[in-house]
Amino acid sequence: MKKFIETLKNCWKIEDLRQRLLITLLFTAIYRFGSFVVLPGINPNMLDKLQSQTSGGLMSLLDMFSGGAFSNASIFALGIMPYISASIVMQLLAVVVPYFQKMQREGESGRKKIMWYTRFLTVAILIFQAPTYLLNLRAQASAALATGIDWTIFVFPATIILAAGSMFILWLGERITDKGIGNGISLIIMIGIIARLPQAFVQEVTSRLTSISGGGLVMFIAELLILYAVVCAAILLTQGTRKVPVQYAKRIVGNQQYGGARQYIPLKLFAANVMPIIFAQALMFVPLAVVQYQSDSTSWLVQNLLNNRSLLYNVIFVILVIAFTYFYTAITLNPTQMAEDMKRNNGFIPGIKPGRDTAEYIDTIMSRITLPGSLFIAFIAIMPALAGLLNVQQSFSQFFGGTSLLILVGVVIDTLQQIESHLLMRHYDGLLNSGHTRHGGVSAY
Repeated sequence: MKKFIETLKNCWKIEDLRQRLLITLLFTAIYRFGSFVVLPGINPNMLDKLQSQTSGGLMSLLDMFSGGAFSNASIFALGIMPYISASIVMQLLAVVVPYFQKMQREGESGRKKIMWYTRFLTVAILIFQAPTYLLNLRAQASAALATGIDWTIFVFPATIILAAGSMFILWLGERITDKGIGNGISLIIMIGIIARLPQAFVQEVTSRLTSISGGGLVMFIAELLILYAVVCAAILLTQGTRKVPVQYAKRIVGNQQYGGARQYIPLKLFAANVMPIIFAQALMFVPLAVVQYQSDSTSWLVQNLLNNRSLLYNVIFVILVIAFTYFYTAITLNPTQMAEDMKRNNGFIPGIKPGRDTAEYIDTIMSRITLPGSLFIAFIAIMPALAGLLNVQQSFSQFFGGTSLLILVGVVIDTLQQIESHLLMRHYDGLLNSGHTRHGGVSAY
């Protein structure tokens, strides 16, 4: 505790770090304040049915990612997810469309062009999602609209407000990245998730202590132990690497000798980070968008696809997570480029010929370590459903795994690394007893 307080004092002493922390706190406070600002013309006291709808199933995940803004009919109700959906589409296009492949290889200029297309696509998604949200709002809380306002007239300005609110959240995330502590989009997502934790915790404690079949305090302590074990497993997963030795040949330039030492390429056990779960989760939201207004929405298939605790939902979810893990690893790591870089710097893997053989060797290693990584991350992804078998409340079970847990763990680790780098550059002790955090944390996005 003493070391932690001393570290906080050191953070305050560094002017640049202090400013970045204060800016981050300011922007996150603005985001949380906006999640309670209700759409003009909506009575917040008449939203009980909407809040009941978002208490379980896929709707609860949408509400969690928006930090409760979805169930509050807030100006931030659509959250940051439209931008994430647009980013996913752009990454897929960069794999299959030559025009975007070329753009991706152009470096910083290509990245800016892709960001421009991503923002444009985000606006297009918002124009579709905002009226959809308003239709659901009308179905669940038609009485919430102020007297004298026609729904048809209300939809147009409300769509603009919802789209502007989502784009404003994106702007806040980018400002946190540029002026704050970094990883703004990831931090925005984390703040939205963690905002639901206190309420979910209280509900779970109340349920265990008051319900006859709740199991009492002993069962609640067992839940916390399981949650602690899952968090530790998630940390190990995000930090695990497989080191590939690389020997660099000696080079003599003038009177100086370069190379000759052995180094290691750290291939991450989970190179795809949290993105496979986000990809899979985005696809699992498709049935919700397609069938929630259909007359056959009570069919067995639809009900199971909309229930994130059903067997069918979780089987499909696991398959998608594993598939997207391989896909995202393939597009983020290029063994051919790694082999060329080693060859250009007079490096080689002992026992492996430089060039094509090295690329195939790295690809084989990645395939081998991606399989256990994908299986483990799939297990983490369905932990909320497994927690449901222990009668854990829906809101609290979401913190037992899935996107929520990995985002929380990854963003916290990455934020600590950002702070640590500022401290170490100015010769202050780091945040942990070892003096530094282990690098290689996971960002949500």
